[in-house]
Amino acid sequence: MLWQAEKGIAIGIICPQSFVSSVTEALKLFPSFAPRIQGYQREEQAAELAEELMAEVEVLLFTGPVPYQRAKESIRFSVPAAYIPLTGSGLYRAMLLLAKSCDAQSISLDTLSRKAMEPVWNELGGKPDALFVYQSSIFPTRTELVDFHLSQFQANRSGAALTAVRSVSDELTRLGVPNAWITPTLQDIVVALERALLSTESRRHKESQIVVGFIHIDNFERLADQRGSEHEVQKMKLDVHRMLLSYVESLSGHLTHSGGGEYMFVTTRGIFERETRGYKTVPLAREADKLLGLSLSLGVGFGASANEAGTHARHALRQAKEAGGNAAFIVREDRGVIGPLEMTDPWEVDLSLIHPELLAKTEQVGMNMTYLSKLILDVSRRGRTRYSAPELATLFGVTVRTVHRLLVVWMDEGLVQIVGEERGNGKGRPKQIFDLVFISKIARESYV
Repeated sequence: MLWQAEKGIAIGIICPQSFVSSVTEALKLFPSFAPRIQGYQREEQAAELAEELMAEVEVLLFTGPVPYQRAKESIRFSVPAAYIPLTGSGLYRAMLLLAKSCDAQSISLDTLSRKAMEPVWNELGGKPDALFVYQSSIFPTRTELVDFHLSQFQANRSGAALTAVRSVSDELTRLGVPNAWITPTLQDIVVALERALLSTESRRHKESQIVVGFIHIDNFERLADQRGSEHEVQKMKLDVHRMLLSYVESLSGHLTHSGGGEYMFVTTRGIFERETRGYKTVPLAREADKLLGLSLSLGVGFGASANEAGTHARHALRQAKEAGGNAAFIVREDRGVIGPLEMTDPWEVDLSLIHPELLAKTEQVGMNMTYLSKLILDVSRRGRTRYSAPELATLFGVTVRTVHRLLVVWMDEGLVQIVGEERGNGKGRPKQIFDLVFISKIARESYV
């Protein structure tokens, strides 16, 4: 099976079919990646899958040493290739799974060396002479590994098996041999993805790409009017400037006051991505709320040039304002929108990317950027995508009749669907409940 995102740095990942969900979970932390994930049933398929992917990706990552070696034996890699190493944390997890399923006092082990296993085995109280490690061949076949574990079990030398090969685990289970499959932990996958990211040429280019950001103090004029004297107004401005200067310093960037309650900063994409934890959160907003009681609107732009990045940043800021403030959006070089980033609220829904194609479609059916920004921000804060027409009217600031007219068009385009009814306390007609299908899809499928 091939799972594919559309934008970003193309990475090919080759893993067992049953491990795809674990990999996609880790990939949520890497918005720069456009992953092509190939799942296999048997490790022998790794070489063929790698050869298919090499023409499409900048880097290959295998989720274990065995499929990597299988591919390396058969083909010549034309892009950087690596595998996720098995570490102590993965071994501990496998041993815990074994302990829950059986009381094995002895273990047979493949793929890993005795030296790698002994520290874990010793810490768990295992006896040195109760650990049997496969050593016959450098690149053993699936059949050789199954025969090794089965022979140890049948000879009563081992009570259970530890294997790094999924197909071996499946076969041992079929044969009635207690076993556990050693898999990388989430942290192992994240570390490997970080190394893969740094090995790509696109990443090295994007690391130094110019990023322009606009920070707007929400309701700045009203806040200034509430100050008792000009002295207090100037003090507030100094406090704000000091706070923003400290934040931009953490970005190794440059800050400029544009006048009134607006500031501009310039930094690089690599630093900005790390400071926002992969375009997920803006710690500055929490600090502004906690220290000064202010809310911020933030617009950030990426681009091939400083001029393009600045234009995109202005578009992103407008979206943040149209969403009602206290929001942050990013407009990428392809005009795709990332956001909203987490500000001061513990949002539960990750809507990390709105693709340009979706933006164009929503605009064609009357869902202008103001409506879209408010919807996404409200969904992120509420953690649900279902609304009644009156709720949407309140959110948009329009009449219920206007909302009904819009909903008819949106349903025709497949953006919204009716999912139920809600009956109030009175005798009136029940309210229809509409699900924002297009936003639900973003939440499920967005990884870049």
